Amino acid sequence: MTSDTSTAAATTALPLPAGSWEIDPFHSAVNFTIRHLGISKVRGRFAEVTAGLVVGESAETSSVTATIALASIDTGNKDRDAHVRAPDLLDVERRPTMTFRSTRVIGKEDEWTLEGGLTIGDVTKPIALAVEFGGLQAFPGDPRRHAGFEATGEIRRSDYGLDFGAGMLGDVVKIQLDMQFLEPQAPAAPAEG
Repeated sequence: MTSDTSTAAATTALPLPAGSWEIDPFHSAVNFTIRHLGISKVRGRFAEVTAGLVVGESAETSSVTATIALASIDTGNKDRDAHVRAPDLLDVERRPTMTFRSTRVIGKEDEWTLEGGLTIGDVTKPIALAVEFGGLQAFPGDPRRHAGFEATGEIRRSDYGLDFGAGMLGDVVKIQLDMQFLEPQAPAAPAEG
């Protein structure tokens, strides 16, 4: 990470062509880990996510947005997942989505920090994600290149009023995102005529 992040944000370009990048849902994952009884971890994922990456001329004019369907939680146990979706726990009827909107992108080369607001229900709290840029690569049969990222961070459930299961479930939820974004399509050539 850079020591002078304010200068880096204003002067560092992202290592990607400018434009609107769309998520590749088949090669992206939103995973989480939470402590159970303080002695082990329960791992899970959210299967439904939409996200966009807008690359500007510099990091400060770039942004990321994402929306996750909370009902798409999958911990590998259908009964547990149904219970977590229920009104007395996650309450996906009242809180159908979790959304992220970046406020600042800082870093250089392949290590970045993505700062923003995470909203669950009617509560928005700041979050910082450590982001590793995996590179830019062509994919066979696809004219657009793919950009890969891994991001990690953590939230406290209690900050969002999700303090059910205290003593059984840990308060800290660790997040790991593995994301691929598709390069913007080149504009069509004007028709001759």
